[in-house]
Amino acid sequence: MNPAPQVVTIGHAIVDVIHPSSDDFLIEQRLLKGAMELIEADRAVELWAAMMAGGADHLTVMSGGSAANTAVVVAALGGRSGFIGKVRDDELGHAFTSDLRAAGVRFESAMAPASAPVPTGRSLINVTPDAERTMCTFLGAARGLRAPDMAASLLETADVTYLEGYLWDELDARGALDTAMAMVHGAGKRFSLSLSDAFCVDRFRDEWIDLIDGHVDILFGNDLELCSLFSTPSLEHALERARGMCEISAITMGASGSLVLHGDQTIEVRAHHVDHVVDTTGAGDAYAGGFLFGLTGGFDLHRCGELGGIAAAEIISHLGARPSAALAEMARAAALH
Repeated sequence: MNPAPQVVTIGHAIVDVIHPSSDDFLIEQRLLKGAMELIEADRAVELWAAMMAGGADHLTVMSGGSAANTAVVVAALGGRSGFIGKVRDDELGHAFTSDLRAAGVRFESAMAPASAPVPTGRSLINVTPDAERTMCTFLGAARGLRAPDMAASLLETADVTYLEGYLWDELDARGALDTAMAMVHGAGKRFSLSLSDAFCVDRFRDEWIDLIDGHVDILFGNDLELCSLFSTPSLEHALERARGMCEISAITMGASGSLVLHGDQTIEVRAHHVDHVVDTTGAGDAYAGGFLFGLTGGFDLHRCGELGGIAAAEIISHLGARPSAALAEMARAAALH
């Protein structure tokens, strides 16, 4: 028997294709800088061809997806994590599965059959020299999560279940998410939500306020997403709104660090130093992974924020949303200073 995971994440199972880009390329391809756009198969083919024009050597291909990235960071820090997501029985689906398991993440979700009409999802990510990422995502098989995929063996035993906000776009998956929340709270465990993207917040503002107020124990987001959620330019006002809804809110602010809210407490956490920011893809995912590793490991909330910051700093120092350095060693070294 595998020991129970401390953190289980639910989200889109995506293979990332990362392309060092220019602002001119974004303009030529009609891309809104910094946005996460959902695209269909024909647009994915068109954009893939444009990204390939400079040669395949310029591309970085790896398994990704917001929630999967968070699970990988938990495992990289020495925690036990699991992931629930959907891939097809195809080449990329098997690559995604092998990669995630090799990273130490428990992934047992049944594949969609090879005969399924859509392939494993992929995200085409253009990273400009200022480290801003612009994402065009073809979700493919990732859209197929349903209630039977919500494994009680994971959700009822994990200390925290973490949902990526992007998954809320899937209307057909809403019943599955309701099932997951019922399992988690029925077992006396915590449920966590990432706001994921300011554009995502804009699409679901009213629904998410109700969701957060009634079902979310731990909230993750950045300052812009939180202000968007509560339709206010005042971060202070947005923080107070969040404080009244969640047990814990962890809000990132880029180079200014993060704020952790718990009851009447506001805990300020400085950003971990980064010599050179290369790619911000996955920074929020990594922060959540570091934070949840700390929380489920019994650390105080300030240390949880530090662990989140260390993980995010490592991620933004290179291309891609997966750790390329020994995160556990980095965390131990930082604790000594």
